[in-house]
Amino acid sequence: MIKSHEPEYPQLLLTNQLCFPFYAASMLITRHYQPLLDELGITYPQYLVLMVLWEKDNLTVGQISNELLLNTNTLTPLLKRMEKGGLISRTRSSKDERQVLIAITPIGWELRIRAALIPQQIMEKVNYPLSDAITLMKDINKFLIALKKSK
Repeated sequence: MIKSHEPEYPQLLLTNQLCFPFYAASMLITRHYQPLLDELGITYPQYLVLMVLWEKDNLTVGQISNELLLNTNTLTPLLKRMEKGGLISRTRSSKDERQVLIAITPIGWELRIRAALIPQQIMEKVNYPLSDAITLMKDINKFLIALKKSK
């Protein structure tokens, strides 16, 4: 039987943690995206990479890594799978052979047309007011900037 009592360390209650709502929201959002991404034949991390490249193509692995806050050793296997799937191409930079340039293939560009519906589908599915979502996103982005600065 779990005893309910005043905690000695209230700062350790899950409900008092800033990190938990972010973690839980991330998990739940990903679950909402997954069926839509399954229709496209891609994973959520692949979707994130594609969004970065749809915005600006021909980036280095390091640039993508910085945008997505992923270590290159996490990103590289993901990019190799995407290349095998025909979504991207990976080529060594002619200026610096240590750098690998990532470009979207025609198949990757075609996915963009189908993926363009996903944000609206997510918003409809969760039935959350768009104005609230925009405010929330702005606030989270401010917090992300603060977190990045505090490294």
